[in-house]
Amino acid sequence: MPGENLTRAEARERASIVATTSYDVALDLTKGPETFRSTTTIRFTATPGASTFVDAITRTVHSVTLNGETLDPAEVSDGVRIQLPSLAAENELVVDADMIYTNTGEGLHRFVDPVDDEVYLYSQFEVPDSRRMFAVFEQPDLKATFAFTVTAPDYWQVVSNSPTPEPVTAVEGESATWAFAPTPRISSYITALVAGPYVVERSSLTSADGREIPLGVFSRASLSQYMDADYIFEKTREGFEFYEKQYDFPYPFEKYDQLFVPEFNAGAMENAGAVTFTETYVFRSKVTEAVRERRVITILHELAHMWFGDLVTMRWWNDLWLNESFAEYMSTLAAAEATEWKEAWTTFAAMEKSWAYRQDQLPSTHPIVAQINDLEDVQVNFDGITYAKGASVLKQLVAWVGQEEFMKGVAAYVNKHQFANTELVDLLTELETTSGRDLTEWSQLWLETAGVNTLRPAIEFDENDVITSFEVLQEAPLDYPTIRPHRLAIGFYDLEGDSLVRTYRVELDVDGTSTSVPALIGRARPALVLLNDDDLAYAKIRLDAYSLDVAIERLAGIQSPLARSLVWGSAWDATRDAETPARDFVRLVLGNIASETESTTIRTVLGQLVLAATEYVAPEARDETVRTAADALWRLALDAAPGSDAQFQFVKFFAALAGTEEQLENVSHLLNGTVVLEGLDIDTDLTWELLISLVAGGKAGEAEIDATLAADSTASGQQSAAHARAAIATPEGKAAAFASLVESDAAPNAIVRATGLGFQRGTDPALFEPLVERYFALLQSLWETRSYAIAASVINGLYPGALANQALRDATAAWLDANPEPPALRRIVIENLAGVDRALAAQKKDAGSR
Repeated sequence: MPGENLTRAEARERASIVATTSYDVALDLTKGPETFRSTTTIRFTATPGASTFVDAITRTVHSVTLNGETLDPAEVSDGVRIQLPSLAAENELVVDADMIYTNTGEGLHRFVDPVDDEVYLYSQFEVPDSRRMFAVFEQPDLKATFAFTVTAPDYWQVVSNSPTPEPVTAVEGESATWAFAPTPRISSYITALVAGPYVVERSSLTSADGREIPLGVFSRASLSQYMDADYIFEKTREGFEFYEKQYDFPYPFEKYDQLFVPEFNAGAMENAGAVTFTETYVFRSKVTEAVRERRVITILHELAHMWFGDLVTMRWWNDLWLNESFAEYMSTLAAAEATEWKEAWTTFAAMEKSWAYRQDQLPSTHPIVAQINDLEDVQVNFDGITYAKGASVLKQLVAWVGQEEFMKGVAAYVNKHQFANTELVDLLTELETTSGRDLTEWSQLWLETAGVNTLRPAIEFDENDVITSFEVLQEAPLDYPTIRPHRLAIGFYDLEGDSLVRTYRVELDVDGTSTSVPALIGRARPALVLLNDDDLAYAKIRLDAYSLDVAIERLAGIQSPLARSLVWGSAWDATRDAETPARDFVRLVLGNIASETESTTIRTVLGQLVLAATEYVAPEARDETVRTAADALWRLALDAAPGSDAQFQFVKFFAALAGTEEQLENVSHLLNGTVVLEGLDIDTDLTWELLISLVAGGKAGEAEIDATLAADSTASGQQSAAHARAAIATPEGKAAAFASLVESDAAPNAIVRATGLGFQRGTDPALFEPLVERYFALLQSLWETRSYAIAASVINGLYPGALANQALRDATAAWLDANPEPPALRRIVIENLAGVDRALAAQKKDAGSR
């Protein structure tokens, strides 16, 4: 992996020498299961006499021809780069090579469906992996047109960025060739190839400029029966109409295909006109409403990129945050304003904001505009700062400059820089023009510094409970002491019957360590004071003591889903920061979660409950707390409305915590049907979850896993079986899971991830302690010998964080002391250490409160 890096300095130097014009890429996908033939013709201008290199990760380079002259592959190619000497003003480079299919989700991924043995391919190129499919100047600012010619089995679907042409059959019943028209000028990382016997459903829409835009939804044949294409077309049409109006620019490409592909590493990828999605969004079993909403947000996120990211593209990866944050902000806005998911901003507060706050408090936090020195820096910056904090800060900016002015600036930016590359200053210039605001200081304080502020109310009352003083106090962590300006609202909530409803709201700018709010002086004390009402600002909030007591007692009665989400978030932040004992948070959740209406809030809060009970509670109270929480979740499941989302989630999280004989017996009864909850279908995926619970509890093992896999011999079934085997709660079981990932690199990415999830199940130190020393001994070799995606998955998946004890902390710190390089690997380890440190602080607080 280190030999595949590219530095920003190298990219700048190459861009100063080279300007790309076009790529013609011929791919032959009929050469067998390991490699494919890739012949690339690149036309480009250059500084005469200069030398540079082209990127190409190859098995074998057959020939390199530069301006008609044959170069010796043995001399100019090292399998990663091809050196190009003595360039002319106008150049033509032809590289003929064998390239390698991957099973890591990087480059051209090859998957064999265990149901029917059919082969499915798809590309994934962000950040630096188009070079795994064709020779390329692999950096976003060297845009060009791309024309792909693909030879493949004649019964396959073949999809790229341009509309799919009629194939020309070479040998009837064997192979055909598809010659795609050139794309507009785009960056290499958003080019795409998806090929295989995918099943497609087609539709179309009319663009704002009157063009008919063909639409396609693709899935594997064995999953196609579950593909709800009509719904996806509906959300796509709603997104198109919303974005074309907001951007004041018609859809910039010729067609729009959405392809659901196997073993995908992320949620989706914004390839121009050919978006790929994880096929976990093809729902073969019941999923939570949270997951259904997340799919819509993801569809809208990728569609937003067609303008912001694909049409106008960052010059270098330091502006990756802007690409992703903007799409995250716009997709939430579109969901709330253009679809039935009207509470999308509540979901944003519950999930995205909590991710951002967690990431921003890690030692690895960084400014939103990160220092990206090389490709390894980019890989580890696909994080909560780049996505969630950036989107949160954009939301704050919109509140400050105004929604209409913000979108006018964005539209001007898109129209001005279409098919070009930009930097942050280009967007800020347009926003300053439309808003009249000077954004220099805002950019410095919000984008160029790290860390999250905490806001607290300081309120004084007279003897009649009338407010005599109201201040908003702002704190910053010692390591990141920036005090920032915040545009926020303060809400007053009072009881109306059993409900807490907002009776007054004031919006203001908060700056400095203390901001007085004279508009609130003279008002009567409300039942609840909520800072950052409507969630405009990016900051952790605390409740005053009186409001906290009311919130704990009546959280379920807060009428606004967004306000409830903010209170849940405040309570969790205080628990994570070891200000509030973890067992208090557990009681808060168990006492109020039954009345929560928002699926993502339930999902987020129950995940926090599991973490609090298993790692944040004092060790001596952990078993009792987990038992109490699991029993409570079972009762909640029994009492929930039949068939409801809440019932479904309570069962899932009960299974995740079940550990006593009685609890595991209830899991077993659900699985075998001797206990039936009205409205709850024990379908394929829930069957696996219940089985994994029994395996982790020692009540099932290999025989049951094999039997369940025999009934579900799909790719998802194989992944769930790997998850289950790794959950076997014996030292031998954990050792076997560990060995399966470190002693062989044959497992595909999806199996690696599933094995890591199963490995993490279990809190008995005896399961993990024998592996701690071996884990740290292997880190460097794993990093050096695996691709980034696999190395990161293995290193995170096998970190024994469930121990959450001082011995693990010491071992992790010792490794960091002994290994000053490489930075990207150290960052992964540092983040895992931070989780242990936070758990130890929370345990100490919880123990000291009793």
